[in-house]
Amino acid sequence: MDQAVDKQTMTAAATPLTESEKNAIIAGVLLSMLLAALDQTIVAPAMPTIGHALGHAQYLPWIVTGYLLTATAMAPLYGKISDVYGRRPTVYAAILIFLLGSVVSAMAPNMFVLVVGRAIQGAGGGGLFTLTQTVIGDLVPPRERARYAAWISGTWAVASIAGPLLGGTFAEHLHWSLIFWINIPLGLLAMAIINNPLKKLPIAAKRHRIDGLGALLLVAATALLLLALNWGGSEYPWLSGEILGLLAASVVFWAAFSLRLLRAAEPLISLEVLSNPIVRAGTLSMFLLQAANIGLAVYLPVYLQSIVGLSVSESGLAMLGLLLGTVAGATFSGRTIPRFVHYKRIAMVGVLFSIICLGLLALVAGHPSLLVVEVLTVCIGLGSGTTFPVATVSVQNAVDRAHLGVATGVLTFLRSLGSALGVAMLGAVALGYGLPLAGEGTLAVGQVISAEPFVMIFLVAAATLFLALITLALMPEKPLRGQAEHPPVMAE
Repeated sequence: MDQAVDKQTMTAAATPLTESEKNAIIAGVLLSMLLAALDQTIVAPAMPTIGHALGHAQYLPWIVTGYLLTATAMAPLYGKISDVYGRRPTVYAAILIFLLGSVVSAMAPNMFVLVVGRAIQGAGGGGLFTLTQTVIGDLVPPRERARYAAWISGTWAVASIAGPLLGGTFAEHLHWSLIFWINIPLGLLAMAIINNPLKKLPIAAKRHRIDGLGALLLVAATALLLLALNWGGSEYPWLSGEILGLLAASVVFWAAFSLRLLRAAEPLISLEVLSNPIVRAGTLSMFLLQAANIGLAVYLPVYLQSIVGLSVSESGLAMLGLLLGTVAGATFSGRTIPRFVHYKRIAMVGVLFSIICLGLLALVAGHPSLLVVEVLTVCIGLGSGTTFPVATVSVQNAVDRAHLGVATGVLTFLRSLGSALGVAMLGAVALGYGLPLAGEGTLAVGQVISAEPFVMIFLVAAATLFLALITLALMPEKPLRGQAEHPPVMAE
């Protein structure tokens, strides 16, 4: 079979991708990524309607948790699979799994089936997050790749804005199942767009296999950790036997996975990738950045409602500043990276700027004006957004093509894990000061809340960003490969 693949590669070596084909692939994978991102945000507004229709409303949080668990756990697996078997079949598999989960969710007769459908969706969606960045890495040399990171940030911003609007509209005026049915035509459109051009992407690695045991250990360790982070402080106290048991079990599985990496003939995540100091620092900085950003995004609306005095809908509109600032920061960083030899300084200056703005936000938290808060949140997003292109390009530039999928999968995995940790971390701060956890309902009329817990939330987010700044400072820099050093993309 390997000889047949080699022969196919040689016979099609004279058919490089045209610019229009590259653009078609990028448009297709970004559309598929939009679907996966949209399904993280579109469900929340429809949850009350779904609970009324299907019953067992106490299990509604599992609609979100089930998706998050499988999407996070599967992200690094797709990177390895695509390195071994090629991008096209792996992208197709991820889309089809996602669409299968969408059908199961749309036709769910009860809450249990819906949760299963969401878990299936996540199993495909986690691959779409990883593969979008990996495919762009195949098509564009690192020196030019950074500007596409802004497109990815823009995709997330669109999902963050459009998801709640679509979810609320479908649930209120049409039917909640349309939240999932809408994925079918969009997913098929993405497959149609990328079908022919993706045939010309290479299989970077041959004569390799997937470590099934390592994959199972990784999924189990991740699922247990995410359950502990999701349930801690909300379903159970942090020091309860249930949470401590989940954390202990997760540690055991992580230890077993680490041992498997050392002993497997071909580990799931290459030790060459894990031992790379750029990969370690780049992925850790993204982990810390997401912990601060997502945690802040969850509790900033509570601050806007309880201290600034905005309504629920007004606080949602006010959050656009943070989102648009992040996209603007990523766009600026992506366009600027090719002009700098020491390109990581762009992210370092951006993160430092965000830290200063968070400090100022904590300073004025007790006596804010909406204008000041909005300017500061835009600046926080602007500064932190500069890190996404720098971290992604640095990690991908640090490895060869054969390990591109694995490195990108690890980056996506830690980014998702950081999001969960950030919500749990700032949630612990909120609980310590008597604030309701995000998602526990709106504030009661006339309820007075002190600004003190929000001061601490902003300071903890700033401290987390400071750790990300240190990580970036310690990350080695490797000159970005340009077009001349980037081998042409040939057919499988």
